[in-house]
Amino acid sequence: MLNDLEFAYSPVREKVRDLREYLDSPRLKKELAVIEEKIADPAVWADAAKSQPLMRERKRLESQLADDAELARRGEDIDAYFDLMREGEASVEPDLKREIDSLVAFSEALESRTMLSEENDTLNAIVTVHPGAGGTESQDWAEMLMRMYLRWAERQGFKTEINELQDGDEAGIKSATFTITGDFAFGLIAGETGVHRLVRISPFDQAKRRHTSFASVFVSPEIDDSIVIDIKPDDLRIDTYRSGGKGGQHVNTTDSAVRITHLPTGIVAGCQNERSQHKNKEKAMKMLRSRLYEYELDKKKAVSRKLEDSKLEINFGSQIRSYVLQPYRIAKDLRTRVEVGDVDRVLDGELEPFIRGYLKMRREGGVPAAVADDDLG
Repeated sequence: MLNDLEFAYSPVREKVRDLREYLDSPRLKKELAVIEEKIADPAVWADAAKSQPLMRERKRLESQLADDAELARRGEDIDAYFDLMREGEASVEPDLKREIDSLVAFSEALESRTMLSEENDTLNAIVTVHPGAGGTESQDWAEMLMRMYLRWAERQGFKTEINELQDGDEAGIKSATFTITGDFAFGLIAGETGVHRLVRISPFDQAKRRHTSFASVFVSPEIDDSIVIDIKPDDLRIDTYRSGGKGGQHVNTTDSAVRITHLPTGIVAGCQNERSQHKNKEKAMKMLRSRLYEYELDKKKAVSRKLEDSKLEINFGSQIRSYVLQPYRIAKDLRTRVEVGDVDRVLDGELEPFIRGYLKMRREGGVPAAVADDDLG
């Protein structure tokens, strides 16, 4: 059994070694010392444009040093368990297995973060979910997707806040926008933008027939206040309305919900979760700034399309991932060919295999040909 455990641990040890070499703690400590020296200058704090990037960089370096120290600590603990087993302490075997499994999960999550190097990867994420055609079926699927991302965020230790939610007529949602707050939230979940397809026996069909539903997901970064987006008041249309919901004491009875439309681009942002119209307007403006930033960034990259035009049509043939619940069970990403048989765990927020697959594809700079849909039911 000891030999089997050592054999199983060998690739994990190699991955940890590679990660620690990549992190390079002596280099990180030198870079942190330079940052600390700059931060010590009082003149830096008089200019937010200078101090905020420095603080973000210090936080990044400190986080990477903490990750390196955690890898070292976990490795030392596992080595100590192996020493005890070699001395005949077989009772520590369950603890050793648990520590190895924990290190595998930690190193895989860290490996994903090391692939996040684009400009906005460190930022919070704003996620919007819309159902496709199909009425109640698609609206229910959109709500399932929203729950999947909220559960994923919870697993990551991220905070979430629902900014706008429109309930479906019978079940599900007509649209939802929520913010995921945490380091690298946008970088991790950005690859979820696209159309998601569900195949299942409909819970709304008395004949118990199989249905295919679609919903779109759009992810944008929550832009830091230090980034200036020029929004002219004359370019905005601000509408107020009464918050929707399923009823009860938390439904507003005044027109406190706010929807802001940027007329030159047609980009819309809304918020209804606060009782105060002023607070809803403030949050809607923040979301609008985020979407306008992404729009401007898109133009800078010389892509001849508007941001909203980059979204895929919500129908068959344009999806990035399929979730099949009937006649068999599988979740398959059509870009990376990553597939997971336990689709229930995926829908409960276990998205790590898909996230790692997308980040690896992005790092390699290629998009593989999509998998044919014939084998997806």
